[in-house]
Amino acid sequence: MEKPNLSLYLAAPRGFCAGVDRAIKIVEMAIEKWGAPVYVRHEIVHNKYVVDELCALGAIFVEELEECPTDRPVIFSAHGVPKSVPEAAKQRQMIYVDATCPLVSKVHIEAERHHANGLQTVMIGHAGHPETIGTMGQLPAGEVLLVETADDVARLKPRDPQKLAFITQTTLSVDDTTATVAALRARFPAIVGPHKKDICYATTNRQEAVKAVSPKVDALLVIGAPNSSNSRRLVEVGTTSGCNYSQLVQRADDIDWRALEGAKAIGITAGASAPEILINEVIDAFKARYNVTSEIIETAIEDVEFKVPRVLRT
Repeated sequence: MEKPNLSLYLAAPRGFCAGVDRAIKIVEMAIEKWGAPVYVRHEIVHNKYVVDELCALGAIFVEELEECPTDRPVIFSAHGVPKSVPEAAKQRQMIYVDATCPLVSKVHIEAERHHANGLQTVMIGHAGHPETIGTMGQLPAGEVLLVETADDVARLKPRDPQKLAFITQTTLSVDDTTATVAALRARFPAIVGPHKKDICYATTNRQEAVKAVSPKVDALLVIGAPNSSNSRRLVEVGTTSGCNYSQLVQRADDIDWRALEGAKAIGITAGASAPEILINEVIDAFKARYNVTSEIIETAIEDVEFKVPRVLRT
């Protein structure tokens, strides 16, 4: 039986960003330096395949520092942690390595600077997300107010409306965040914003690529984990950019083939914590069922690289 024809549009950039690449290297180098096991507080990045691969090398993932023995190194995830976590590690005299993405650390520094200048900070982010918890945990309780949407702005009760600043989670929808920032500026004209946008280059670039691909395709597949904020935002961006069907899949086995019946053109992208091997697995699954022609839609070239902490380089 002859395979049907299918056009695959591959969004670029897609997949790993520099912060994720650095975080994974940190775990690998820590195991090489200190031997197994090395403990990791929270998933180093939100991807089951990556976590399972690191477990096989000798990483043990835990949710809280208290679960770690004091005689083994511990690594803090790329999403960042509240200040209380490294302080507790110091008190327990533990070896620890902070794998927080440098672009998340930049937001932490902004929050501290606003606090030092006497400003209360509004954070635009998702409640319960590790990055939001880590960023809010840089300042004393009550110094960071959380909003998730533009509608939340009306319910804010700041200490002094004239002394406010705002920061954002790095993995948000660019368009949704623009609306929330506009609502903040409309209600609090004196609010201070970041010098540059807090949403990271990788999140922005992947969303722009999806915007370019979506009008060309009948369906969009986003390879990523359900708990990956940046991956879920790509699904939303696909839907709002002209694609009738947008699906998040962790692996090729998760593809809903029935939903794709009759499609002539399909877009593929991947969240910033999804490895290339899973992207290739999905592409191969399509090649097994269709006569595929593929085209790369590239909207940016990324050459960012972050150094690992000095303790792993010596």
